[in-house]
Amino acid sequence: MFAVLLLCVAAEPNPVLPEGAKLEKLYSRTRPVKGGLTEGPAVAPDGSIYFTDITQGKEPSEILRYDPKSGKTEVFIADARKANGLMFDPQGRLVACEGADHGGRAVVRYDLKTKKRTVITDNYKGKRYNAPNDLVIDAKGRIFFSDPRYGGAEPRELEHRAVYRIDPDGSVTQITTATEKPNGIILSPDGKTLYVADHNNGSDGIVPGEKSAPGAMKILAFDLDEKGNVGEPRVLYDFGKGPGCDGMTIDVKGNLYLTSRDPKRPGVLVLDAQGKEIAFLATGALNQDPTKPVVGLPSNVVFGIGEDSKTLYITVDVSLYRVKLKIDGYHSTGIGASKK
Repeated sequence: MFAVLLLCVAAEPNPVLPEGAKLEKLYSRTRPVKGGLTEGPAVAPDGSIYFTDITQGKEPSEILRYDPKSGKTEVFIADARKANGLMFDPQGRLVACEGADHGGRAVVRYDLKTKKRTVITDNYKGKRYNAPNDLVIDAKGRIFFSDPRYGGAEPRELEHRAVYRIDPDGSVTQITTATEKPNGIILSPDGKTLYVADHNNGSDGIVPGEKSAPGAMKILAFDLDEKGNVGEPRVLYDFGKGPGCDGMTIDVKGNLYLTSRDPKRPGVLVLDAQGKEIAFLATGALNQDPTKPVVGLPSNVVFGIGEDSKTLYITVDVSLYRVKLKIDGYHSTGIGASKK
């Protein structure tokens, strides 16, 4: 009886991954730039996917646009000031987190037609941000963003690597300092939970030669009230001593899609709302030697909309991929009339 039970469990279909699901490469960097990575995929109201190509040093980073209908990728912004996480607000405008290392260190907004860049905020109480990294926007237009630091010689002015909220009137609130290095950030479908990836990889590169040990590699869940404030977090998932999660997204059932950057297991890790692993999609070979160049490290994810609502787009190394899933993605701004 026990053997039969094992067979039944093994035969149970995966709730999100179709059998034989494979990654499809859509774009790979061609310009002669070394280092850096693609990041921050975001779906636009027309279903196209905007994403960033982050470079190191003075080399300009880019914001690119992939069109699922034509299969073509074009440059939207040629000098994106080290833009990282992207998302479209309820008005269909592109909001970007600009990092450090010769970047803008700001949260900005782009008009798609004119490409005009408007700074929403570049300081908190007169002190420049560390390096805005990722963001999520709700249906009210409130922007929640993380502000860690992973590189760049610019001096730090703020004591904490915190999470902030920008209200529609432009006011900025530091909503939590209970993170060591906040990175990916997303909202639950009911709007009552804010998830934050704490990804403390140690030294942040400000002081040459300075060494500090890696710290928290966890997914934190914060209860979110109607005013956009949070309490103390609970640990939803702990990666332990290995590398943790970069960016993340969520589906209509509240399952989290985490980009795991562990050389031993690079890929998209899917958790249910209780923190249980329900699926894993490898983006690179398993058990790679971390002392050598690692290939296939994912950085961020987003679901498409419309006919693409079950398509997951993933930035990996310096490329953009997609994979078809069984479930619709959730978009907190209401873009694409996401189902709940």
